[in-house]
Amino acid sequence: MIDVVEILQHWHAGRPKTVVAASVGVDVKTVRKYVAPAETAGMAPGGPPLGRAEWAGLAQGWFPELVDAQARSKSFGEIDRFRAQIGEMLETNTVTTVWQRLHDESGLGASLTSFRRYVWREFPEKIDESKVTVLRPEVPAGEEVQIDYGFLGNWVDPATGRVRRVWAFVMVMACSRFMFVRPVLRMDQTSWVAAHVAGFEFFAGVPRRLVSDNLKTGVIKADLYDPKLNRAYAEMAEHYQVLIDPARAAKPKDKPRVERQMPYIRDSFWRGRTWSGVGDMQSGAVAWCREVAGARTHRSLEGAAPSKVFEAVELPALTPLPVSEFVLASWSSPKVGPDCHVKVGKALYSVPWRHIGAHVDARVTETVVEFFLGAQLIKTHVRIERGRQTDWGDYPPEKVAFFMRTPVWCRKKAAELGPNVAEIVDGLLAGGALHHLRAAQGVIGLADKHGAGRLDAACARAAAVGDPGYRTIKGILVAGTETDITNAARPPAAAAHLHGPASLLAHLEADDVEVAG
Repeated sequence: MIDVVEILQHWHAGRPKTVVAASVGVDVKTVRKYVAPAETAGMAPGGPPLGRAEWAGLAQGWFPELVDAQARSKSFGEIDRFRAQIGEMLETNTVTTVWQRLHDESGLGASLTSFRRYVWREFPEKIDESKVTVLRPEVPAGEEVQIDYGFLGNWVDPATGRVRRVWAFVMVMACSRFMFVRPVLRMDQTSWVAAHVAGFEFFAGVPRRLVSDNLKTGVIKADLYDPKLNRAYAEMAEHYQVLIDPARAAKPKDKPRVERQMPYIRDSFWRGRTWSGVGDMQSGAVAWCREVAGARTHRSLEGAAPSKVFEAVELPALTPLPVSEFVLASWSSPKVGPDCHVKVGKALYSVPWRHIGAHVDARVTETVVEFFLGAQLIKTHVRIERGRQTDWGDYPPEKVAFFMRTPVWCRKKAAELGPNVAEIVDGLLAGGALHHLRAAQGVIGLADKHGAGRLDAACARAAAVGDPGYRTIKGILVAGTETDITNAARPPAAAAHLHGPASLLAHLEADDVEVAG
């Protein structure tokens, strides 16, 4: 009576007949047969619980021919004739193979189902525990959604004639079996996260837990207790306040609701259809999810439609969508080069020179690129598609002085230092701005050591003697003769004497420094 009692107990506990049939390994018609007398007697699922002995007594009255367990399966006697041979063959072969060989070679007439029951009873030590499927408990409404990526097929893009591989992102609500499908051409982290966001909008709410695959787009390192999530995926989970609970690696039974859907999606939605573009595919998939997959009769729901169960039971249990819109971002970990730039996509961006050689985290949105070192934001740039974005302030000041102190900067700074300085700098930059740029920078730099007033006077004297060059102006300042007017009226040839005697030349050479550059 063990099997019949088990069927009755499962049914009376409220489990659907199809689930009971899958659990005990019999056909659903068999379950209906053994449950029928209980229903006739007015019993219903969820009633007062009965013990095993009480159910056994009821079953004995309803099915007296099944009192003897051995008589229940008349084929057990036939199978038992091969007992020794079965035990030997199970050492090297599976139960199915043993039955097939005995059936073909020795004339065994018992069915495979009866043979399995015999083996489970007589040779329990031969059963491979890894093959045993533990029935997942029913999932509460709004608790869990199962996620998978699957290959749909090849598609010829009518715009380019190029053959593209198309993948399907699939979300299945574990309670109602209501499904969301999004065809995509790429399986990168941006597509992965964007598909989640589209799925939440489709369901008009967020479940409390996501059971996904261990794709690198979502999970960097799989771990049973502490999986390392992709940063963009974790950022999305934080925004929507949802728990990411990846399935164990190579354990598809952790998400059976979605694993079984891919063949159905390929056959019902994809095959035999033509599409004008990806947008057409995605809108077509949404319509198919609502009108076909969501409206079909589902065996696990006792014939109810997934969309109806979702609207009645699961939708009210979902967490509402956040008020603020989620900003889709992708993350990468580029290395800072010796030129203070990192590559993100097809563009180069500068970061402070102190981080040369380090790996930084780059967060890219549609408009902004942000760089982090750990949790610290170190640089922000406006996003560009290609090219180079350089902030000269990211370099050491002494390394970029020449590039920072442009002709425009030199003229502006000279005007601040005095009219004579401005005249000298304008003269230097007039003939060839870049050729004389260092000389102009050098003249302006003399103000740091000698002051703006002395520099302006020195420039006036150098202009008066006809030698408005950097070395002349510097020589005047070193000699302290910027206010000496005795030689101011001398002809230009006298300018050579402004360098002073040999001792002054030696002093200038010792004191001379490299012009800013």
